Amino acid sequence: MKGVWIAGAVIAAAPAAVAAQSVTLYGVVDTGIEFVNNIGADKKSVVRMPNLTGTVPSRWGMRGIEDLGGGLKGQFVLESGFAPDSGASNQGGRLFGRQAWVGLANNWGQVSLGRQYTMLFWAILDSDILGPNIYGSASLDSYLPNSRADNAVAYKGKFGGLTIGATYSFGRDAVNAGPSPAGTNCAGENAADARACREWSALLMYETGWWGVSAAYDSLRGGPGAFGGLTSSGLKDDRMLVGGYMLLSGAKLGVGFINRHNDGSTTSHSQLYYAGVSYDITPSFNLAGQIYHMRFSDSSNKAWLGALRGTYSFSKRSSAYATVGYIDNRGQLAMSVSNGASGSSPAPGGNQLGAMLGIKHIF
Repeated sequence: MKGVWIAGAVIAAAPAAVAAQSVTLYGVVDTGIEFVNNIGADKKSVVRMPNLTGTVPSRWGMRGIEDLGGGLKGQFVLESGFAPDSGASNQGGRLFGRQAWVGLANNWGQVSLGRQYTMLFWAILDSDILGPNIYGSASLDSYLPNSRADNAVAYKGKFGGLTIGATYSFGRDAVNAGPSPAGTNCAGENAADARACREWSALLMYETGWWGVSAAYDSLRGGPGAFGGLTSSGLKDDRMLVGGYMLLSGAKLGVGFINRHNDGSTTSHSQLYYAGVSYDITPSFNLAGQIYHMRFSDSSNKAWLGALRGTYSFSKRSSAYATVGYIDNRGQLAMSVSNGASGSSPAPGGNQLGAMLGIKHIF
């Protein structure tokens, strides 16, 4: 009889336990048709459907939150990136390659464990107007939209207008995806070399109702066999970002600067500058544009990139867009205007035009 009473009590309590937790399924599907010219030494052109990004990368995910009482909450995010042209998984074939973490949050902030964004992502989020657009900052530095780390511990807290945060990874990237920021073959967690493949980042940000400034530092350690020239734990790839944004009557302005020191490159020091604006011409039509300049210290290598995007929103979830970009490489640089798919670089020192028509749906 006592066992029946206990079972009944558990069943009666179950609906309350379920009601205390909220799980949301969400995602974005974003793709279109792209044209890129001046590819390679023979200056060919291509028309294609990108597999990495349009205005943003396509993804689906689940996020959950549970009220544990006393202001404490349990949280998780599982987020999968995919190529809308084929349905294949991105981020080196991971199931949840964009995010996979669990954490606790309170008024003191959030502590989380797993694969997650570094603080560089949060620092650049508002100042980089076009963000992961197919023509944008990722065309000049492919790490920027891929600033995530495996095996990471993260803290982020917001206190009034001030946000502080940090990450530390014991092994930043366990996937081998060829020379690619989606998988850089640096698993770490190596007892023989405690520094191998570590990552750390730090964030300081201040925001008001109409402007904000941010600063972040992101450091990647190398390891045996790692891509990007970081083949030893004694080699580092460090980025320091300072950015800011301002909101003015339907417009958003953003500026930023990233200083990079990459031991894995023969031209180890570089600087990336960017400035952009987004303006709602009507409640349904937004026009956004940005200019980028990258230069390498003690080298003739540099590039200018300009990009423009117009977006028409049919609703809060569905929109169509047109975007164009133009890159002018100097010296021996051969950066493609497009970061939507691989294999479209121009000849060294060449320029390139890209254009895309696309559709985005948010769910």
